[in-house]
Amino acid sequence: MAARRAGDYDAECAKAQAVLQGFRRPPHKKQPQQPQQEDFPYRRSLEALAHREQVALYVDLDDVAEEDPELVDAICENTKRYERIFADAVWQLLPQYRQREVIHKDALDVYIEHRLLLEGRSREPGQNRDPQNQFPPELMRRFELYFKAPSSSKARVIREVKADAIGKLVTVRGVVTRVSEVKPRMVVATYSCDRCGAETYQPIQSPNFTPLLMCPSRDCQTNQAGGRLYLQSRGSKFIKSQELKIQEHSDQVPVGNLPRSISVSVQGENTRLVQPGDHVSITGVFLPVRQTSFRQILQGLLSDTYLEAHHIVCMSKNEEAEQGDAELTEDELRQITEEDFYDKLAASIAPEIYGHEDVKKALLLLLVGGVDQNPRGMKIRGNINICLMGDPGVAKSQLLSYITRLAPRSQYTTGRGSSGVGLTAAVLRDPLTGELTLEGGALVLADQGICCIDEFDKMLESDRTAIHEVMEQQTLSIAKAGILTTLNARCAILAAANPAYGRYNPKRSLEQNIQLPAALLSRFDLLWLIQDRPDRDNDLRLAQHITYVHQHSRQPPSQFQQLDMGLMRRYIATCKLKQPAVPESLADYITAAYVEMRKEAWANKDTTYTSARTLLGILRLATALARLRRVDVVEKEDVNEAMRLMEMSKDSLLADKGQPSRAHRPSDLIFAAIRELVPAGGSGSIRLAEAEQRCLSKGFTRTQFEAALSEYEELNVWQVNQRRTCLTFV
Repeated sequence: MAARRAGDYDAECAKAQAVLQGFRRPPHKKQPQQPQQEDFPYRRSLEALAHREQVALYVDLDDVAEEDPELVDAICENTKRYERIFADAVWQLLPQYRQREVIHKDALDVYIEHRLLLEGRSREPGQNRDPQNQFPPELMRRFELYFKAPSSSKARVIREVKADAIGKLVTVRGVVTRVSEVKPRMVVATYSCDRCGAETYQPIQSPNFTPLLMCPSRDCQTNQAGGRLYLQSRGSKFIKSQELKIQEHSDQVPVGNLPRSISVSVQGENTRLVQPGDHVSITGVFLPVRQTSFRQILQGLLSDTYLEAHHIVCMSKNEEAEQGDAELTEDELRQITEEDFYDKLAASIAPEIYGHEDVKKALLLLLVGGVDQNPRGMKIRGNINICLMGDPGVAKSQLLSYITRLAPRSQYTTGRGSSGVGLTAAVLRDPLTGELTLEGGALVLADQGICCIDEFDKMLESDRTAIHEVMEQQTLSIAKAGILTTLNARCAILAAANPAYGRYNPKRSLEQNIQLPAALLSRFDLLWLIQDRPDRDNDLRLAQHITYVHQHSRQPPSQFQQLDMGLMRRYIATCKLKQPAVPESLADYITAAYVEMRKEAWANKDTTYTSARTLLGILRLATALARLRRVDVVEKEDVNEAMRLMEMSKDSLLADKGQPSRAHRPSDLIFAAIRELVPAGGSGSIRLAEAEQRCLSKGFTRTQFEAALSEYEELNVWQVNQRRTCLTFV
C-alpha cells in the first residue's frame, strides 16, 4: 500500500511538472508578417523563481484544464495535497532553470549554508543524517505557490460554506470588514538541544501549534539525557501573515437574519492587498482551526473554520456584473426604453407609495450617479447626495428602505443607532493576541454604493461631523491608536430628517427647522421638503391608494407597467457603464444659468445658499440623466431637467404658495395697529385692554388678536406681563 501511494505521488508530481513545462499560450496576431514566438508563461516564472526575481507563483486552473482536465477536479477536491505536490514539482524543476548564482542572500541562507558546511566536515562518509534533523522542504524553499480558481466554478455565499467544503478550493465574495496588521508567522520552527547540541525542525501547518520540549535525537534517546529544546529564531523561517474578516453582501442576507462573516488567513505576497470596505472575491482552502489552548476553547475566542487565501481580487465593477447576471436582452431594453421611460423608471421606485413623482426621479438619478472627475489629480465626486426632510408620516423611511433593497451595495442605519465610529471605522484590540485591528463602519462598507441614514437630525453633533469628509472627498482619514490610514468611502448618502419641533414650521428658517449646520446642508445636492398639508382631493386619492394596497397587497393599476426590481437593477448597472461628457456647446449655457440662479438667490434671499456646489450638483444630475439614456454626450434637455429638479427642491423649502402675503396677513395688520398706539418718544409700553379695543374696532376678531399676540411674543417682539394688563415692546 505504501509503495502504491508513493507511486501515485510521483505520478501526480510528474503531471504537475508536465503542466508547468508544457503549457503555452497562443501567440498574439498583431503583426502577421513577422513570426510569432510561442509563450510559455510558467517557464518564465520558473526562471524568475530560480533567480529570486519572483516570490509567488500563481497556477491558473484554467491553464491546467487545457493540459489535464481531470487534474483540475482533483486539485479542487484536495487542495492542500496538490499544493504540496506542485511545490515539490517546482522545487525539482528549479535547478534546470538556474543559469547563475543568486547574489542576494538573507540570514536564513547563511544559516543553512553554515549548517551544511559543518555537517559535511563532521559526518563520516556514507553516514546518513538523523531523520529528526533533516531539513524540511519548507525551510529550503524561497517561493510561494497559489492556485487560481477555474472560471467555471461559481462563487459561494458565505453562509453556504459548510463542513462539506473543508479541504476544498472554494471562492467567496463579500466586503472586508476587518483587517489586522501584517505580522510574521512561523512556518518552520528550529530548536537546539541543551545537551547534545542537535537541531530539530518542526514544520507548522496551522495558525496555532504546540512547541516541542524534549529532544528527539538519537543521542538523547540512547543516553536518556532528557535534553531540553530551545527555539532558535535565526534558524526558523517566517512569512508575512495577515488576518481578514469578510462579510456577505447585503443582498445575500435573508430577511430577518444577521450577516455572516468568515475569517481569512492571508500570507506572503497576498498581504496588504485590501482595506476595510473593499468588495473582494477570495479563493482559498476551507480549513478547520486547531484550538490547542483549553482557555481558548472555554472562551470561544477562535472561530471553528477559516479560509486560507490563495487568490484575492478586488471587485471594482458594479455588483450585478460581478455576480454574472445575464445582460439585458433586446426585448427587455425595448420594454424599458419605450416612450416616457424616464417617468416609468421613476414610477417603478416604491410603487406602493403614493405621489412624490419628482422625489422618485431624484432617487432614480441617485441610483445611477454621475461621473467621477479627476482633473490633475484633484477628485470631484460623481455620487449624488440627497436629504429628505418633512413631517412625520410622509413615507421618508419607506423610500429609504426601498432604495436599500434596490441598490446592490447599500447600508441602512439610523441616527440614534449610529455613532461616529460606527459610521467611519473602529480600531479594536484582539482579545487573544492584543494586536490592533481596523474594522470599517457603515460608510466604508457602502463603498461604491449607497448609505441610507434615517433620523439624520437625531444624530449627535460629534457623530455627524464624521461624514463631512465622506460627502465631498469620498475618503475617510483615520488617525486612531497609532493607525494612520485613508479608507475609500465612495458612496452616495441618502438621509432622512424630521423637523425639530414635530412638524415643519414655514415661519422659521431651514436651519431652525432641521437644526443642521449650513456646512453640512450645502453638501447635499438636493434638499427635498415633504410637507403633510391638508387637501381634500389629495387626501381622498391617498386614502384610496392606501386602502387598495392593503386589500390587494400590490399597487393600484396606473398608466405605467412597473418594472420588477431585478430588471431595474440590471438596467441601472448597464447605465453605469457609460461615461458621458459635457460638450463645449453647453458650457456657456450652463454657466449663464448658474449666474442667473445666483442672482435670483441673492435678490429673493433664498433659504438655501447657492454656491459652486450647486453648479457641480447640476452637472452631476445632468450626467446621471445622460447615463440613464445610455448616451455619451450630455444634451441641453438633460441640463434643463437637472435645473428643474433643483428648482423644485428649492420651491419645496418655501412657504405654502396659497398663503397670503405678509403685507395682508391679519397678524401683521394687528401688529401695525398696535404699533401706532406707542407714542413717538414714549416708553414702548401700552395697556393691553387699549390695544385689544383698537384692534376690535378695526374689524379683527378676538381670536385673531390672541393669535397675533402669541406669535409676536414667540418672536420676542413684545412681552405681556403675567396679569395680562400691559404690553411692552422689546
